[in-house]
Amino acid sequence: MIRIENKTINEGFVPFGNYQTYYRIVGEQTKNPPLILLHGGPGSTHNYFEMLDDVAELSQRQLIMYDQLGCGLSSIPDDEPNLYKAGTWLDEMENLIAFLKLEEFHLLGQSWGGMLAIMYLCDRNVSAVKSVVLSSTLSSAKLWTSELHRLIKYLPNDEQKVIQKAESMQNFKDDSYLKANAHFMKLYASDDPKESKVEVLRRSKRSGIVSYETAWGPNEYTPQGNLSNYEYTAKLARVKTPALVMSGINDLSTPVVSKAIFDALPNSEWSLFSNSRHMPFIEENKKYLQILTEWLKNND
Repeated sequence: MIRIENKTINEGFVPFGNYQTYYRIVGEQTKNPPLILLHGGPGSTHNYFEMLDDVAELSQRQLIMYDQLGCGLSSIPDDEPNLYKAGTWLDEMENLIAFLKLEEFHLLGQSWGGMLAIMYLCDRNVSAVKSVVLSSTLSSAKLWTSELHRLIKYLPNDEQKVIQKAESMQNFKDDSYLKANAHFMKLYASDDPKESKVEVLRRSKRSGIVSYETAWGPNEYTPQGNLSNYEYTAKLARVKTPALVMSGINDLSTPVVSKAIFDALPNSEWSLFSNSRHMPFIEENKKYLQILTEWLKNND
């Protein structure tokens, strides 16, 4: 256990079959259910969630974040890419919950982490979840792909053609494509992490490149991995858990994508951030923390 700027941090590893999962817990244990944070990617690591550390003190609960198998400080079995699939990551999540002996908790998933949260609620155990926060995520790979291709049409014509050629030729290595894709991501996801003023984004990390390409694809708008058939919108109708949808106005998770989730969930609210892309918890941090803290307190 360490203390940083009056924060209590507990770190450790959970055995997971032949591998291990790194976890980081912020705050002291209280009577309030903890908040489990599911990062994006697959393969993005927990790092950016450290921007939410203050929620532990603000809401008087523990925050539990971890690096999913295939990235960060957890095991990275890239020689066994068949492991990188939803079932493995759901099993890993349940293994962490059992290891920490959590009887009830709140759940927050960002981007791919939101997909993982949705699958957990629909396919695994909903009874222990006090509430779920679905941050800049999706319930349909088909709708997501359609919306991102709509956004591509706002790029300069030459960049549109380069991306179209890359998809048709299945060549995602050309410099012109890489530049066009970087421009697209800067518009709707975030700035280049290396240029960010935010330390948790600049920080060196072991990204899950193989896990991302295996499960999702070469980029955000060309899903061709084992998650490409992810379709959960209709299933959300049976999720009675209180749900908060959060997204940015210029998000990869467009208002159309986010509204599909909001409309499908019978017990949901939606907060749309007017000055954010894919990470409103960074771009509008103070507002995000305020809304999240209030939500957790109201749903304990």
